[in-house]
Amino acid sequence: IPILNKLQDVFNTVGSESIQLPQIVVVGSQSAGKSSVLENIVGRDFLPRGAGIVTRRPLTLQLVYTPPEDKEVQCQNLGLHPPDENEFAIFSHVKGKIFTDFNEIRHEIEAETDRLGGKKNIYHEPITLKIYSPKVVTLTLIDLPGLTKIPVEDQPVDIEKQVRDLIMHYISNPNAIILAITPANVDFSTSEAVKFAKEVDPDGRRTLAVLTKLDLMDRGTDAYDVLCGRIIPVKLGIIGVVNRSQEDIHKKKPIEEALRYETAFLQKNYPSIASRNGTSFLAKTLNRLLMHHIRDCLPALKTRINQMVSHFQTLVNSFGEPIEDKVGRLLLQIITKFASSYCATIEGTAKNIEVSELCGGARICYIFHETFARALESLNPLDTLTTFDILTAIRNATGPRPALFVPEVSFELLVKRQIKRLEDPGLRCVELVHEELQRIIQHCGAQQEFIRFPRLHEKIVDVVTHLLRRRLPETNRMVENLVGIELAYINTKHPDFHEAGVIHKALTGGDYTATTAAPSSSQAIAIIPVQSQTKPQRDASRGKENRVR
Repeated sequence: IPILNKLQDVFNTVGSESIQLPQIVVVGSQSAGKSSVLENIVGRDFLPRGAGIVTRRPLTLQLVYTPPEDKEVQCQNLGLHPPDENEFAIFSHVKGKIFTDFNEIRHEIEAETDRLGGKKNIYHEPITLKIYSPKVVTLTLIDLPGLTKIPVEDQPVDIEKQVRDLIMHYISNPNAIILAITPANVDFSTSEAVKFAKEVDPDGRRTLAVLTKLDLMDRGTDAYDVLCGRIIPVKLGIIGVVNRSQEDIHKKKPIEEALRYETAFLQKNYPSIASRNGTSFLAKTLNRLLMHHIRDCLPALKTRINQMVSHFQTLVNSFGEPIEDKVGRLLLQIITKFASSYCATIEGTAKNIEVSELCGGARICYIFHETFARALESLNPLDTLTTFDILTAIRNATGPRPALFVPEVSFELLVKRQIKRLEDPGLRCVELVHEELQRIIQHCGAQQEFIRFPRLHEKIVDVVTHLLRRRLPETNRMVENLVGIELAYINTKHPDFHEAGVIHKALTGGDYTATTAAPSSSQAIAIIPVQSQTKPQRDASRGKENRVR
């Protein structure tokens, strides 16, 4: 049990829930007598009392049997000076202090509960209290808030759900023994604690029921049938105890006297089963059950712990040597390695080449030669340009005078509108490349150094991401400038315009349709209006020839 207590302390500190330790969980309704049972086991008054929910945080109570002659050894192991008293306690959250006044222990529990849980809220983080005494049996119990139905005063409206969730969290542990507390003056078949236990332990293999307040049952009734398991059988048993009344607590009746009264009451009212009931028998039974439970769970627990030790030892070894005296050099190496890995991913020389999808430089190449190229090919130069648009632009450019040739103003106006359409695919290409460069950052982050220094990894990723984001608007402006350059100067000194001689042949009456190839899109802009303008001239010349003849 002491070894399990040490493990419990470690797991409470690091917050690990991957290992479920054997433990005894105390469950019961408000005013069922949970606190009295625990205080009777310890033999001291030390738990907070009051109206409503007093226990609002789990209390891990570790009892350590410590004879007077072992007191100094225990304190030396704790690194503390041994007190004069034989009974003392320590809290895990109060370092270097021994409590010998049990009233002070009560105040510390209340203060620590209020510190995190407030005045009314339920909080899941446990308070760990170790009590060393020659009067206790070595035992570990977890006291949970009492079950409640209706919020009182300024309690949260979901207080029932909060308490239920906390209790289920602890009793769902398959290695937990459930100590279900039920008062004897309540119908045992309607016990909330037993009902909760049956939800997670339907076979009852890890449930022990405690029937409190045997002396408060109605006259003429007794708990023989319940204690003997004839009403609801419980495999680990049902143990009856007698609690101190509220009047006894107010009058500060010593627990030793209360235990003597309990023994006398059981001998008088339940003589045949008195030896199997009472606080003393309950404490010994809990100790025995916990010991047997630990023995049953120990092989699997040991295997699990060894696996975790091996895993984390491997993880620690992977971090490498200490770096106290070479921080700057190591930082430079990590940054250089990241930069090299980033460049290698773009150039295709990375050590770990992806085989499931394109990435890095290959992806960027695909964006340029496939995605961007398809976007350009999908643009039809004459898509948004109709014959009516062309003729309208020509007529608007000539004003009141009919034109003999296609005005350059209208030609450039129409061409620029089409060239402008190249801008959107270019900007989309920039966006896709930017996204891939961002993905490369994560690909380069899978380094052992970054696992060791996660905050450094986050900072490098943040810096590189910010750099790429800062360069994105400038790259977009460059694409816009390239399109703007093309718009600023329309180069007609180009092979595509060499067939403009067709216009001359058309003006002189030649049959250009039979001697020339089909015009390109740029030529069509120049040819269509010319045909419309030269047809009357050809007709007029032919009429003149007829008159001469």
